[in-house]
Amino acid sequence: MNILTIAILTTAFLLIITGLYLLARTHNMIRIIIAVEIVMKAITLLLIFAGYLNGNFALAQTFVVTMIVIEVIVAVVAAGIAINIFRINGDMNVGKLNKLNG
Repeated sequence: MNILTIAILTTAFLLIITGLYLLARTHNMIRIIIAVEIVMKAITLLLIFAGYLNGNFALAQTFVVTMIVIEVIVAVVAAGIAINIFRINGDMNVGKLNKLNG
């Protein structure tokens, strides 16, 4: 393995660890959305790298573009839900979500 491979894999795994740590440690909804985005960017990096190593870079790019579109949609919907919960509760803490009605 060359230095580029080690650098890309290390960066991706550090991003995954950072995102999972943020998910485990925070109760703020915006920080949770950011943590999910960090993990998704690491997975995107790993997908592109796998396509590069495999020689099937076009297929990896197709998957990544689709994943980015889905990721943006999920982030926008989650941010909309977070804004509405902030309007109702006045707080972004997920531990204080006790006014939810079915």
